[in-house]
Amino acid sequence: MTLTTQSPTALEATRLTKAYGPSVALAGVDFRVDRGESVAIMGASGSGKTTLLHCLAGIVVPDSGSVVLNTSQGRVDVIGLDEAGRSRLRRESFGFVFQQGLLLPELTAVENVALPLMLNGIDRRAAEQTAAMWLTALGLAGFESRRIGQLSGGQAQRVAIARAQTTGAAVVFADEPTGALDSATSAEVMDALILSTTERGRSLVVVTHDESVAARCSRILRLADGRIVNGEIVDGVSAR
Repeated sequence: MTLTTQSPTALEATRLTKAYGPSVALAGVDFRVDRGESVAIMGASGSGKTTLLHCLAGIVVPDSGSVVLNTSQGRVDVIGLDEAGRSRLRRESFGFVFQQGLLLPELTAVENVALPLMLNGIDRRAAEQTAAMWLTALGLAGFESRRIGQLSGGQAQRVAIARAQTTGAAVVFADEPTGALDSATSAEVMDALILSTTERGRSLVVVTHDESVAARCSRILRLADGRIVNGEIVDGVSAR
C-alpha cells in the first residue's frame, strides 16, 4: 500500500466487466463515490445493479477492470487482494444493509450490532457498549435486549444500519434496503441510513427499484444491459 494524500473520492471503479456464461452483467462500467456522498444505482431486473455492488464491495471478482478504495493510509486495490484480504476489507472498511437485514434471529439487537466488532477482535463488553450507542443514535434506545422477531420491519432495518456503521465503515452498501417496507417506514429508514453515513462524512451506495428512495441520494446512476446509460444530478451534485 502506497501512502498518498487522501483523495476526496472514497471508492472508484474503472471499466468493470463481468459475464456469467453468455450473459453479460457488466460491460465496462466506470463508477465513483466521494466521501460524504450517496449514490443510487437503478435499473430493471438483470441490468447489472447487484453485480456492480458486489464487485465494488469485493464480494464478486470482475472479469476485468479495477476497484480502488482510498483510505487515509493510501490506495487499496480491492480486486488485487486475495479472498482473505477482501474478507478483512469487508469486515473493517465496508458496511452492508440488505433488504431482509440478514440479522441473526437468535441474537438480541445489541448482539447483532456488536457482532462485527467482536469478529474484529474487540471484547464483548466494549463491543456491546459501542453497539448500544449506535442503537440509541438510530432511535432504538430500550430495544437492546429484544430479539429480531420482536421488532417491526423498520426497527429491524435500523438494527441492520447500526450493524453496518458500528465498525466505522468508510463505505456502506445497501441493496434494496427498503424493499420489504411500506412507504412511510421506507422514508424513515432512508433518513436513518443517510444521517448515519453521509452526515458523518462516509459514503453510501444504494441499489434500489424505488424512485423515492433514489431521490433521497445525492446522485442517481441508471444501468441497462450492464452499462450506465444515465447519470442524474440530485441536490446539485455533479453527475459522473
